[in-house]
Amino acid sequence: MDEFQLRTLTPSVLGVLVRRGADFAAAEDAVQDALVEAVRVWPSDMPRDPKGWLVTVAWRRFLDAARADTARRRREDRVEDEPGQGPVPAGDDTLQLYFLCAHPSLTPSSAVALTLRAVGGLTTRQIADAYMVPEATMAQRVSRAKRTVSGARFEQPGDVATVLRVLYLVFNEGYSGDVDLAAEAIRLTRQLAAGFDHPEVAGLLALMLLHHARRAARTASDGSLVPLAEQDRTRWDTVAIAEGIDILQAALARDRLGEFQAQAAIAALHADAPAAEETDWVQIVEWYDELALLTDSPVVRLNRAVAVGEADGPRAGLAALAEVEASVPRYDAVAAYLHERDGAPATAARLYAEAARKAPNLAERDHLTRQAARLNAERGTASAASAEAEAEAGAVSGATEPGTGSGTDSGPGAGGTA
Repeated sequence: MDEFQLRTLTPSVLGVLVRRGADFAAAEDAVQDALVEAVRVWPSDMPRDPKGWLVTVAWRRFLDAARADTARRRREDRVEDEPGQGPVPAGDDTLQLYFLCAHPSLTPSSAVALTLRAVGGLTTRQIADAYMVPEATMAQRVSRAKRTVSGARFEQPGDVATVLRVLYLVFNEGYSGDVDLAAEAIRLTRQLAAGFDHPEVAGLLALMLLHHARRAARTASDGSLVPLAEQDRTRWDTVAIAEGIDILQAALARDRLGEFQAQAAIAALHADAPAAEETDWVQIVEWYDELALLTDSPVVRLNRAVAVGEADGPRAGLAALAEVEASVPRYDAVAAYLHERDGAPATAARLYAEAARKAPNLAERDHLTRQAARLNAERGTASAASAEAEAEAGAVSGATEPGTGSGTDSGPGAGGTA
């Protein structure tokens, strides 16, 4: 049995049930029951029409539940006549499901969970593992989300920006548990792109591919983070990079620029550089300027400060950073990097340590802690070397005067904060 095939069929089967009159929550439960039955039956008796089999079983599960619920007697009258078995229409309701799961009344976390269940075909346990929460907690979240959208009209037009934001959130969850959410987000965005002709959908798909292409090089063998400038670019997925750039170029040619296209353009410039020192930082700054106009996001301005620091020097980067609120996530890490490049290791070490305390995950915290320790160690070595050199000079010349320091109090790093 192919689990991928099951997950691919899930949204279209759910769409059929909703079209036949089942409310979303009941239909989603019935489809999940049908998937469980498929896992049990298919290995020994694979149906010739998998989608038709799932629709038939799910519809029967829905009818059984409707009959058992006295509060739904009126609905039972409407759905009593079971459609005969046979080929299921080829129409795919996946696109409508995307919009339904990204309903504006849902919180982002609930929209993501519901999308992974209804469109992605993941089990509640798999989603819970990916988010590292108890299965019961995720079940409650999904149930609340289903109740919220049950009254929504299935044919109601949705907001593509909301759908894309949900898929972007899924992608950013990355990998945990037994489900690779980054790969799952790419799969779902491909589905959306196949049924929805919109340049921003293409822009998001390009952005995901370009970022995902660098995944193998992002961590060292010990699990530590590897900064972009230090990554082994031979480990980047050149096929994914080429596909992402092709998709992006086609989207940009339509002259309807959006934030995901602009982000993808920045990612493409990084991917296109044979080495870190060959990165076109000037053009990256220009794209950040475009992105800032589109979003007015403080995170964009923070990242722009890094790019300005690379293009025009750390002093220019710090000037750009001064326009960003210090409360923005990762502000201290950016400030530390720019101060280090500007020749202020004591300030940089202190800021790296502060950034580590605020890090959103263990890997990032460890990386920032190592950066602070590295600078402190370098400052300590420089201080010791300075003291040794001055002592040797004094021994040769005999010029050291009583009461003058030898570098231990006033040398680099003496009494500095970490």
